[in-house]
Amino acid sequence: MLRLTDVHAAYGPILALHGVSLEVPTGSIVTLLGPNGAGKTTTLRVVSGLLHPSSGTVEFEGRRIDRMAAEAIVSLGVSQVPENRQLFAELTVLENLRLGAYIRRDRNGIKQDMEQVFHYFPILHDRQKQVAGTLSGGEQQMLAIGRGLMARPRLLLLDEPSMGLAPLVTREIFEIVKSINQKQKVTILLVEQNASLALAIAEHGYVLETGRIALSDTCANLQRSEAVRRSYLGY
Repeated sequence: MLRLTDVHAAYGPILALHGVSLEVPTGSIVTLLGPNGAGKTTTLRVVSGLLHPSSGTVEFEGRRIDRMAAEAIVSLGVSQVPENRQLFAELTVLENLRLGAYIRRDRNGIKQDMEQVFHYFPILHDRQKQVAGTLSGGEQQMLAIGRGLMARPRLLLLDEPSMGLAPLVTREIFEIVKSINQKQKVTILLVEQNASLALAIAEHGYVLETGRIALSDTCANLQRSEAVRRSYLGY
């Protein structure tokens, strides 16, 4: 579904990605691991059109998207749940979810997807009229994922969904992410600091270090890798 080939990207004079190549098969969960500053969020920004690469190609379902505007990429079926949620804090839960569907005109489909979001996250149904900025961290993350789903994506980009959350809430959210992949057939590219949880739900993983792919393998093999265990799993 997604292929990056020899992607270089920079913020002004600072080169953030040095020839990144990766693939995300249709229907899979692929995780992107690495320390802070490795280029994980930059990779997602390149995919979603928020940052154009200086060289290399990005293809979504065989179509080049590396020079397309972000809104055009969303319309193709790519949705990003950004780091730190970035909700509209002064709007209600319901208003945030509706904004997730801003490119759509199929009212019946939007209603069905809203019900599906409330199925995954019942607390959001109970708090539809509550201002998003007053939700707990876990509830805000649920809302951010729900808003991303309202675009009805075929590819969902998740950036650090566990950030700042209690372990119990994190596990709950990861179970829902796994269910979204399996039941709704949404392909997922997951950036995550909690390597143990990410490797547990993904099929394939890439390890980024200073803007380069350092390792690429099945998650089962990465879990057995001494280098990965020592650097990211803590044992």
